[in-house]
Amino acid sequence: MAFHRHTGPGSYTVGTMSERFDCHYCRDPLQGKKYVQKEGRHCCVKCFEKFCANTCIECKKPIGADSKELHFKNRYWHDDCFRCFKCSTSLVNEPFMLRENNKVWCSNCTAAADAPRCKGCFKPIIAGDQNVEYKKMVWHKDCFTCSQCKQVIGSGSFFPKGDDFFCVSCHEHKFAKTCAKCKNPITSGGLTYQEQPWHSECFICSNCKKQLGGKRFTAVEDQFYCVDCYKECVAKKCAGCKNPITGFGRGTSVVNYEDESWHDYCFKCTKCARGLANKRFVCHNGKIYCAECPKRL
Repeated sequence: MAFHRHTGPGSYTVGTMSERFDCHYCRDPLQGKKYVQKEGRHCCVKCFEKFCANTCIECKKPIGADSKELHFKNRYWHDDCFRCFKCSTSLVNEPFMLRENNKVWCSNCTAAADAPRCKGCFKPIIAGDQNVEYKKMVWHKDCFTCSQCKQVIGSGSFFPKGDDFFCVSCHEHKFAKTCAKCKNPITSGGLTYQEQPWHSECFICSNCKKQLGGKRFTAVEDQFYCVDCYKECVAKKCAGCKNPITGFGRGTSVVNYEDESWHDYCFKCTKCARGLANKRFVCHNGKIYCAECPKRL
């Protein structure tokens, strides 16, 4: 009795019967005929395909005793049906992925399907492709173009506006604000003061020329001063402590009387040192007193 064995789930043996046996199903004699032995039972080829054969998950037909069978996770294919769902390449002895609806995919089609899609051409961006990413969106480098002039921006500078992207030149002509000082377009960065746009390099201290963006400063008429220059060059000196009155930090309130100014905490009685800010006071011989002390002089 000659035979060969099919291995895997639900394995069976195919051979030619040399002894007296009948088919388990149709009871036809099997002597001298090809038969199949499965789970201890002998059956003819016809009954095997009718009652015992696995069904190909792709073509839905039984996998006959003479066919080559492939199996994976309790799923079965004819070897000729085991092809990539997308490109139809045979996957026998090739890497594959079982995806939705029991379809098998080759590694190339799997990579393409799982790859991010270009926002421009909607084709997959494969590993190794040059690309541009912005806010969870991605483009092929050559698909990332200016919405105005259609030139490739690629990895260059750009300006987003809603769903559009503009190269530096087009943005400058179409949208850029004009600096309040130099009157030239602001193409990048910049800042706003009193609803007017400035280049960062134009918004500077009038005295030392240091940039003031993000720093404390004081505006005097049309001039801007950093804290140090304002103290040294512009701020009034306190008639009490002789230090500049900057309006920063402690003593932001100022007391003015005739031609002199004081920090609010420096404006106090010459005799008893009582603070006089927002209180009645008396000026006697050029000095400041509370209402009571002049009576004791």
